Amino acid sequence: MCISYVRNIFEFFFFWVRAHAKIQDELLWAAAWLYKATNNQYYLSYLGNNGGSLGGTGWAMTEFGWDVKYAGVQTLVAKFLMGGKAGNYASVFGEYQQKAEFFMCSCLGKGGGNVQKTPGGLIFRQRWNNLQFVTSASFLLSVYSDYLTSAGKTLNCQSGRVAPSELLSFAKSQVDYILGDNPRATSYMVGYGSNYPQQVHHRASSIVSVKVNPSFVTCRGGYATWYSRKASDPNLLTGAVVGGPDAYDNFADERDNYEQTEPATYNNAPLLGLLARLHGGHSGYNQLLPVVLPMPKAQPKPAPETKTAPAQVPSSAPISIEQKMTTSWNDKGKTFYRYSTTVTNKSPKTLKSINLSISKLYGPLWGLTKSGDSYGFPAWINSLPAGKSLEFVYIHSASQADVSVSSYNLE
Repeated sequence: MCISYVRNIFEFFFFWVRAHAKIQDELLWAAAWLYKATNNQYYLSYLGNNGGSLGGTGWAMTEFGWDVKYAGVQTLVAKFLMGGKAGNYASVFGEYQQKAEFFMCSCLGKGGGNVQKTPGGLIFRQRWNNLQFVTSASFLLSVYSDYLTSAGKTLNCQSGRVAPSELLSFAKSQVDYILGDNPRATSYMVGYGSNYPQQVHHRASSIVSVKVNPSFVTCRGGYATWYSRKASDPNLLTGAVVGGPDAYDNFADERDNYEQTEPATYNNAPLLGLLARLHGGHSGYNQLLPVVLPMPKAQPKPAPETKTAPAQVPSSAPISIEQKMTTSWNDKGKTFYRYSTTVTNKSPKTLKSINLSISKLYGPLWGLTKSGDSYGFPAWINSLPAGKSLEFVYIHSASQADVSVSSYNLE
């Protein structure tokens, strides 16, 4: 239903406002994601036939953001090319990739039109909310690093070849700067570290909570009374990334300095993806192209023995386990399957801990924490209330793994 809705929006914009230059990158951006989501050849042809006229193969960018998406389009189309999904448009998609690599090389300082950086090493585009460009560019660098690794390629810059790991390392350096590794030793994420912005340009953060003072605050009153205060925000906007420092690493923590202290969702959004990627480390399974998983080693079949734990949890048990295959794909003549497993607390109590036994698993698993030979809650879950569920997924080229409950604690 969602895909159908998006298709209708795309057709509307294509036929009605295609001539407006301001949305030409949006049309290519939409077509690229619709091709990825549906594999519909119409969107492949759209990218191939309109890359020149809509700027996808023409614009060499040094920025990526909510209002200028060409670098994102070029990066995603380069993924199609490296993943063997360019169809009859390999030549045109190669032009997209050239522009994508221009962006990557420029960010690294190894291209022909390099981006500006502060003395502390931060990408700098503009004074007003510069960190939006830092987080979005770093996100693209991280995913392109994965694309190159998966394809067994390197980045071709004017100064020479660059290993994929260098892209990821540079992206990490930008995150480190944002979180406090900079000349001011300031974290630009509110609430993170010991030195972070205290006067965020954010109305709800800067006005006292109704729980502390139930007096009604008018629109004008909020501005007159609270906006100009020099004290720290009464409400901590934990996790918000503000606009950040200027071209010389300077930052004024003042509420009316909106160019530097105003937070935005488009600062945080790409940062979340980037942090997830960095958390994944350098495992061979966290690439974004189709993963080639190792064949399971042949094991001698043991003599039949009595199972000590049932493969299926009885319906009357307080913990239920349900598995289903959600998608499959073929890569180099081999079929891979993605399985989703739901663990539900069917008891009236809170599940405080659980140990799952998983056997016949021949690929990567996401959504649980492994400890020894068993699996427990992921890092972001401490307990599972009554009636609630958690989900984990795994990929391999075999039938579903055997999942059972080894132990648990209800309180």
